Amino acid sequence: MFNRRTLLAAAALGAFAFTAPAIAQDKSIVVSSTTSTQDSGLFGHILPLFKAKTGIEVKVVSQGTGQALDTGRRGDADVVFVHAKSAELKFLDEGFSLKRYPVMYNDFVLIGPKSDPAGIKGSKDIVAALKAIKGKGAPFISRGDKSGTHVAELALWKVAGIGIEKDNGPWYKSIGQGMGAALNTASAANSYVLTDRGTWLSFKNRGDLVIAVEGDKRLFNQYGVMLVNPAKHPNVKKELGQQFIDWLVSPEGQKAIADYKIGGEQLFYPNASDAGA
Repeated sequence: MFNRRTLLAAAALGAFAFTAPAIAQDKSIVVSSTTSTQDSGLFGHILPLFKAKTGIEVKVVSQGTGQALDTGRRGDADVVFVHAKSAELKFLDEGFSLKRYPVMYNDFVLIGPKSDPAGIKGSKDIVAALKAIKGKGAPFISRGDKSGTHVAELALWKVAGIGIEKDNGPWYKSIGQGMGAALNTASAANSYVLTDRGTWLSFKNRGDLVIAVEGDKRLFNQYGVMLVNPAKHPNVKKELGQQFIDWLVSPEGQKAIADYKIGGEQLFYPNASDAGA
């Protein structure tokens, strides 16, 4: 068994040549991503395919989008894979990445109890639904964690003319936790909650919850991926991280995303070719 000193001495004497495996870079990257890509099971589907193709292991840090971007800002991730375009563009403007790549989309759905106290079930108008929830004081659970879903929720309240962070009441509960916790809380309290469709389809503890509102174009949910700028953080594994991004947006990666289904229903729709997404 050689130790480091023995290896160096032997090399100095020309006893043997170093082989590539002896000095190979650790083929792993850290991807800071949203809870929806993890909780929906998407990563469990696509990451083994990526590793089989490249030998690169992806270690996922699953957080809300705001926290995921902050992880990238600190240099604690090589790649960020999130879903709040305004926050992603800010990340770019700050110089923490040099390019954003659209990857895929799905949509948000408003979940609520079968009893439907706000009388909104079957509606395709999310703004009218939110106004009805507030007007009737029907219980609503907010993630309250600066995630992509939380950002989308706040934007929808704003479109409805409601500054929900100030204009709320006991019916509105902000929990500061992830999507799974928000759905569990809503299930236990028979409350309304906004979620991405992928997490909803994979969620098991539904209780009396059902989809109340879907199909509004304002519920569109785009995902993007970015390499953390190695000029800001030299520890970033630029080549390996870019390999992951290139695979995600390649025909092979896009097919892997499209092929992921639960109960025959597709969870995410690849759109890397849409430059404006």
